[in-house]
Amino acid sequence: MNRTALALVLALAAMAPISIPAAAEPAAHAAVPGTSAVDAVITDYDALARQTDGADGPGWPDVSKAAADRRARGYAALKARLDKLPPSAPDGEEALTRRLLEWRLGMLIEGARFDEDRIPFDNGDGFFNTANYAAATTVIRTEADAQAWIGRLRALPAYYDQQVANMRRGLETGFIQPRPTATSVLNILKIAADQPADASPLLSPLKTLPATIPVVRQADLRADALAVVTQAVKPAQARLVAFFEQEYVPHSRDTLGASSLPGGRDYYAYAVRRSTTTDLTPDAVFALGEQEVTRIRGEMEAAMRATGFTGSLPEFIAKLRTDKQFYAPDLATYVEKASEIGKRIDGLLPLWFGKLPRLTWTIRQKPPEQEGSSSGYDLGDPVKGVPGRVVVGSKSFGDPLFGLPSWILHEGVPGHHLQIALGQERTDLPAFRRKDEPTAFIEGWALYAEQLGEDMGVYRTAYERFGRLSFDMWRACRLMMDVGIHWKGWSAEQAASCLRDNTALPERAVLGETQRYIAWPAQALAYKVGELKFLAERRRAEQALGARFDIRAFHDAVLDDGPMPMDILHDQMGRWLVKQGGKL
Repeated sequence: MNRTALALVLALAAMAPISIPAAAEPAAHAAVPGTSAVDAVITDYDALARQTDGADGPGWPDVSKAAADRRARGYAALKARLDKLPPSAPDGEEALTRRLLEWRLGMLIEGARFDEDRIPFDNGDGFFNTANYAAATTVIRTEADAQAWIGRLRALPAYYDQQVANMRRGLETGFIQPRPTATSVLNILKIAADQPADASPLLSPLKTLPATIPVVRQADLRADALAVVTQAVKPAQARLVAFFEQEYVPHSRDTLGASSLPGGRDYYAYAVRRSTTTDLTPDAVFALGEQEVTRIRGEMEAAMRATGFTGSLPEFIAKLRTDKQFYAPDLATYVEKASEIGKRIDGLLPLWFGKLPRLTWTIRQKPPEQEGSSSGYDLGDPVKGVPGRVVVGSKSFGDPLFGLPSWILHEGVPGHHLQIALGQERTDLPAFRRKDEPTAFIEGWALYAEQLGEDMGVYRTAYERFGRLSFDMWRACRLMMDVGIHWKGWSAEQAASCLRDNTALPERAVLGETQRYIAWPAQALAYKVGELKFLAERRRAEQALGARFDIRAFHDAVLDDGPMPMDILHDQMGRWLVKQGGKL
């Protein structure tokens, strides 16, 4: 999920969740009869999470420093309670939930000391798109729903003000983004500020209202919303532009790497552990990247020869970047080809998965104000009736068509949509286990899905197979580029050379991806690290079960318990193998 990057995606959910002003720290509750003490801790954690993500009210995040400090104290109190409880039965559902909560609380507590709220954006996404994402998934079925959305719009300027206060704290303490990143966000903010109020995407939930609301009342509601956008939101957007023009961009840093921030090396080492969900050090990640680049380059050479090309790999890449046969003439053609691939994959899924999500998915174009964010996957909502969405930008047709199968496998099915929608539909699990959190699992699975496309027969030409390898090289380069920038002091040009020399990505993507890694330390490491872990688990299962190995059962077992850190997944799959009669 390119940032989706979480993405985002997430990840965006962690960076700018929809929320209400933070209430007091949740009081400890005794276990309800018939439930365990662990369940009581989980209940209190979910209550704290609802305060953070806005599930309990009508506003936006309270991202003030005071609220962040209250949350940190709440996390620490919950962790202390959990640590005092006797061990759970090792093979039960409670043991897994407890271990996942322990991991999450540990990351939150360690992360709180870095005060990341001071940087609430990357090079193309951030707090300024929070309301846009909310608008895209808001469904209005009653007049009360409409009033609630208008109330949220009215509260939006206060949310922006808190974000500005956090960024000013970042300016005072030196915890700030590099100038190229700040400048790219300024340009995005200008697009939103210059957009006419009546064209705002924040009005989209009110475009279609239920017939139960009288027509005259519908007009009144739309007029009220437009007035709020005109009188409150547009001035707030203009203030954001002024803040970036007058304060943030002029004082943004000249250095690129996170290591140049105050406490930056400790912060980056933590970000690496959080993103990969492992104890890998930056240097170990870099070494892994070197190994993968060498391995994949050899496979690319072989795939190139399979096309009949007799020149060098750089010459082949140059041909792919310039030959018009590999590119769509317009966005409509690009989307049509992507849709055909997606529907073809849909037809293959029952052969590879025993359990499929009920929620459907679609392909849509990003609105203009989100053009700066990466194309990828936006979560759907089975409760609201919102499908999962693979999103493309207005310039996406500049990407090569031979890369489309890998991209749809990653962002759509069996990648992000299948995995995330299955997790959303596990309503029997605690709320926190259904969320899109451990990046290595989310992105590692999607990258595994690209490789699974080989087994599924999705790639039909040698060029499409080369496209998959080019994408794989892209993720291997990330290991070197990210660590190079944030740990070893690389320049942007030095980092970009890995993609330019080893992949068929167009120059636009090379430059954009490099800026993304500069702005979002360690996030890009999760993909390849996670993929290699999934591949290792499959090899282990194949060896342990031999002729009894069932790929559908394996995939169901991997996905059924929701996303989790990779070491916990390893242990879970070990227990599953024992139940299948495998020998570890």
